[in-house]
Formats: sequence, structure tokens, C-alpha cells
Amino acid sequence: MKRQGGFTLIELVVVIVILGILAVTAAPRFLNLQSDARVSALEGLKGAMQGASGIVYGKAAIQGKENSSTLETVSSAEGNVTIIHGYPTADASGIKAALHDSGDWTQSGGAATAGAVTQFTFADSSNWDCSVTYKAATSSAAPVITVAEADKC
Repeated sequence: MKRQGGFTLIELVVVIVILGILAVTAAPRFLNLQSDARVSALEGLKGAMQGASGIVYGKAAIQGKENSSTLETVSSAEGNVTIIHGYPTADASGIKAALHDSGDWTQSGGAATAGAVTQFTFADSSNWDCSVTYKAATSSAAPVITVAEADKC
């Protein structure tokens, strides 16, 4: 009898198990899905901040407060929002109040002055490099809202 050459069923199973282990350990490094998800969530927060700032500015304009260089307040569904130059200030009574924060975000820094800066990151994270930065309006510029670079998340 002539013996046929080839792989046995056991060898095939071992190779498949080894490839499975490699795929499980190597795939996250190449796909980087968690970082992309975090950046997408931050982009969503940026959009919410832009929308909230626009709505607050509209309310301020209706009340004639859009050019005020002093602290003013406008009312929202959740309460009052502190503004300067018609836009929310960079503190808890400003942009955070305008966002109707659900507890998903942690705020750091900020003040109720023109040009002040505050950051928002995930409530379950302490990585402030992976955040959205809100710079309050000044007399010559609307608020500036920026998202961290993807490689920092």
C-alpha cells in the first residue's frame, strides 16, 4: 500500500487555533476601534457644544444681550445659562448648563470670563489629552471648540 502525504485533522485544528489566537491579539492593534469610538464621541460633543452655543446666542440676541461684555444670563429649559458676548461662559453655569449635561462628561478648568478655556473628557477617564476644549467668546471672536487628535485617545 502506498501512503498518502498531507495534513492530519489534528494538525489542521492546531493551525486554526494558532491563527485564532494571533487574530485575537493582533486585530485590536490594527483596527484601533476603541480610539475611533472615543474620537467620534468627542466629535459628537463638539457638535452639541456648537449647537448649544448657537441656540444660546440666538436667545441672547432676542433679549439684546449679544454684545454685552459683562456677565449676563439667559434662560433655558433646564435653568439659566451664564453668557459673555452672547455665548456661554467656559464654566459649569455656562457651556455645561447649556449642554444639559447627563453625567457622561467631566469638566476641568474654566471661568466666567471672556477667552477662558475649559475641557471636557469622558466621566470614566482621567486622560485630559483625549478631550474637547471650549474657549469662551471674546469681543472679537465667537467661541472656539476643538477636539483632541485621534492618536491621543
